[in-house]
Amino acid sequence: MSTSFTMLGGEGPDSYRQHSKYQGGLFEAAKEKINKAISMKLDIDFTSNLVNIADFGCSTGPNTFKAVQTIIDAVEDKYQKESYLDEIEFQVFFNDSSNNDFNTLFKTLPQTRKYFASGVPGSFFGRVLPRNSLHVGVSSYSLHFVSKIPKEIKDRDSHGWNKDIHCTGFSKEVVKAYLDQYKIDMGSFLIARAQELVSGRLLLLLGSCLPNGVQMSETLNGMMIDCIGSSLNDIAKEGLINQEKLETFKLPIYVAYAGEIKQIIDDNGCYTIARFDIISYENEEIPFDPKFLTVSFKVTIGGIVSSQFGQHVMEKTFEVVKTKTQEMIPQLANAKPGMQYLIVLQRI
Repeated sequence: MSTSFTMLGGEGPDSYRQHSKYQGGLFEAAKEKINKAISMKLDIDFTSNLVNIADFGCSTGPNTFKAVQTIIDAVEDKYQKESYLDEIEFQVFFNDSSNNDFNTLFKTLPQTRKYFASGVPGSFFGRVLPRNSLHVGVSSYSLHFVSKIPKEIKDRDSHGWNKDIHCTGFSKEVVKAYLDQYKIDMGSFLIARAQELVSGRLLLLLGSCLPNGVQMSETLNGMMIDCIGSSLNDIAKEGLINQEKLETFKLPIYVAYAGEIKQIIDDNGCYTIARFDIISYENEEIPFDPKFLTVSFKVTIGGIVSSQFGQHVMEKTFEVVKTKTQEMIPQLANAKPGMQYLIVLQRI
């Protein structure tokens, strides 16, 4: 995974660490279902007294620490009546792109943690751990990324050429190109995890998907992405970036429908689906505040913009985004809701 896939690091006011509460809310809302899945489905052979856990796409925290602790607590709760529980040790592998801010991740590790921690840099679209070494894997809000932009999306002479920075409009050619790439990448992710997981062990997937019949452009996320694209166009008109370069810039993101995700898992054939739940969670409602919305998207997409056009252009772009967002508040308030999912897979 390239530089463009990393969230904004550090611990400052514009860091992902400070603006990822919404993503963390999904894990909290799914906690009871995760506990139940581990209690009913996870069966660990403790001959080595070691449980290996990995978070694929960990970013910088604190969500990854909450996810890991939830899994550890559930494992301990399942085996609390066993006399040898005190002898069990946990090893946690934090995986993300080599450009991820691992310094912040490890500086902020919980001091009360009950596990050994290791950083595993590398693309989760391929193997990052030894075969048959993993007991529980988790990936949260990471699988909407694709490994590369389909070439026809950037080719002016192609029917699939998309002038915008994303496929929020969903023309048939554009969505097919993104979906085809998503199938390849999701399939690669599942195959890699199947090689790493011990037979019978669990893989937890959490993230966003689209309700049937709803286009990305009708959701708040889609509207904000279109706003970022419009702001980049304004920056190009000022001469700060080249218009032709902008027209080849696309976001490496595909938010799938639930049915598309399920079909990819079924076609993979390495897992049984222990749970496939659509999660509704209250969390704190996203405030329709221009500053909050701007920073929320800056910490997730700003790194992609910066890697293509530079830090100065990125900062200028999100200044424009903030102004445009103020004008869009009524439209955003009427956006169609997306959906969040929890998928629990058991390695065959």
